[in-house]
Amino acid sequence: MTNARLTNAPRPDIDYASLSFNPDEPEPLPEAMYQYPILLEVLPILGAHLNRLYLREEVFHGSNTFICYDPNNLNVRVGPDFYFAFGVDAAAIERTKLYLPWLVGKPPDFVLEVASESTADHDVTGKRQIYAQIGVPEYWRFDRSGGDYYGEPLAGDRLVNGIYQPVPLSQEPDGILKGYSPALRLSLCWEAEMLRFYDHERGEYLRNFEAEQARADSEQAARERAEARIRELEEELERRNQES
Repeated sequence: MTNARLTNAPRPDIDYASLSFNPDEPEPLPEAMYQYPILLEVLPILGAHLNRLYLREEVFHGSNTFICYDPNNLNVRVGPDFYFAFGVDAAAIERTKLYLPWLVGKPPDFVLEVASESTADHDVTGKRQIYAQIGVPEYWRFDRSGGDYYGEPLAGDRLVNGIYQPVPLSQEPDGILKGYSPALRLSLCWEAEMLRFYDHERGEYLRNFEAEQARADSEQAARERAEARIRELEEELERRNQES
């Protein structure tokens, strides 16, 4: 890992086409079967939530893609399980296929790692140092096992003067562990091996896709019933007017 300080100032003098980038360079292999259920549930929920908070074209959220942190060597990089940045040109980031903080103008605002046996040690040591070096304001870790890999079910760090400080966590009477993320404007929660998100403004947990779809279907059915009832009343009123 390079110890050079990262600058987010644009570097027009760099010929990126000439820089070597090897997308097949070996990376730690996560236990996809163990992590996938969490990521499958989390990514659509957070994506929809972020698109409600920010203009869609100004929020970038990525998963298992690379953040580079040395302008002279694109192979000096890290791949978070999930991360997002707001107030950026999302389309421009997607075109580069890499997150380059010195071109984007800022580091990601939030990073989340999901524990697995092969990546846990790196997540709490090397990656934590890298994210601090890059300047990521919030770094969170979720351990589905309850702490077998990270030593704790849920952990968050906030960057204070270049150093990560632990986010205070609280435990509800029902055992749910919570920690608040200013970047997401949500509390991350560990509950029965699942990662959930609590919206304090709405006073409810964000729902997964199936729950949202079921609610939408229920609301649509209720609207259709109400519209049908209105039509019935209008027809009844018209019939009475004709009889009188």
